[in-house]
Amino acid sequence: MPSKDPAVSRTDFQLGKPVSAARIVVAMSGGVDSSVAALLAAQSGAEVVGVTLQLYDHGEAVKRSGACCAGQDIYDAAQVCEKLGIAHYVLDYESRFREGVIERFADDYARGRTPVPCSLCNQGVKFTDLHGFARELGADALVTGHYVRRVLNGGKPELHKGRDPARDQSYFLYGTTAEQLDLLRFPIGELPKAEVRALAAEAGLPVAAKPDSQDICFVPDGDYAGLVKRLRPETEAPGEIVDLEGRVLGRHPGVVHFTVGQRRGLEIGGHAEPLYVVRIEPEERRLVVGPKPALAVAEAAVTDWNWLGEDQREVAVKVRSLSRPVPATLEDGRIRFHQPEYGVAPGQAAVVYDGDRLLGGGWIERTVSATASAPLRAVA
Repeated sequence: MPSKDPAVSRTDFQLGKPVSAARIVVAMSGGVDSSVAALLAAQSGAEVVGVTLQLYDHGEAVKRSGACCAGQDIYDAAQVCEKLGIAHYVLDYESRFREGVIERFADDYARGRTPVPCSLCNQGVKFTDLHGFARELGADALVTGHYVRRVLNGGKPELHKGRDPARDQSYFLYGTTAEQLDLLRFPIGELPKAEVRALAAEAGLPVAAKPDSQDICFVPDGDYAGLVKRLRPETEAPGEIVDLEGRVLGRHPGVVHFTVGQRRGLEIGGHAEPLYVVRIEPEERRLVVGPKPALAVAEAAVTDWNWLGEDQREVAVKVRSLSRPVPATLEDGRIRFHQPEYGVAPGQAAVVYDGDRLLGGGWIERTVSATASAPLRAVA
């Protein structure tokens, strides 16, 4: 049974009604984070229902650890629900996941982009479809195990970074809409990972020591190039490596093996300074390389914006999940970095913050170089 520790039971789910009259749906991946989120929900006294999405083939994913939303994880989620005494449902969303995440992942690589599949997943089956299912069940809250915080400001919910900066997952949740945020709750967003595992162990949850899942959960053995080559075989065609002036420097084994900013695997020595992939031209099967300064970006055009803020213009922007937010100005859907920024590539998510608050974000469509010698980097 769940722990009766009063520090745990004081978790505020911001329900606006007595918890004894509330229904909470918990998205359960089978990992320790969502399991502790379910534990805290069960501690609240509300009626709790666990829901797990089957997102891809059991037989392939169950062969390795570090997966989520597949065979072993569905079993683990069911075991946790049994331990907590709550109902558990499994929804088959495999076809939607393949179309909305896996196929898009392969398409992005084929187009020379740098995909962010976790953001796609959260914007699609995990939040959009789960939100609809929770509404159908009459839920007062949809709980997930993400390390982010829902903060009420004048009665309006805002999305903030997780309290533990080492675990913050807000970058991947920029696509959360205002309607979804009305229903969503993130009870572990205030906690460090060590405390989450301690709560799981104290409650006797079978996943207390389970390893964390990896980011790209659907890639067998972490071999993303192998997956993309099977789905888009044209990406393994060899081609030229050229410098910024178009001079041929060597050959590559296929654009699928490279992303913008990559140095490893080029195998073109004899140059005064290290060379990096500056641009990928998939239709010509060509890699354009240059020195590190050629990677500096002054601006990025962003599409498919999702916005939770007001009319903020002076903001901080993250273009990679592990990078620090940097100062920037928003203007007409474009991000103008105050200082040249590195590691910016078409296909990535640009996520906008005001301090700890997540304001929104979108997909980087093209970038403008900060150096005169490097041309505009864009993907059709």
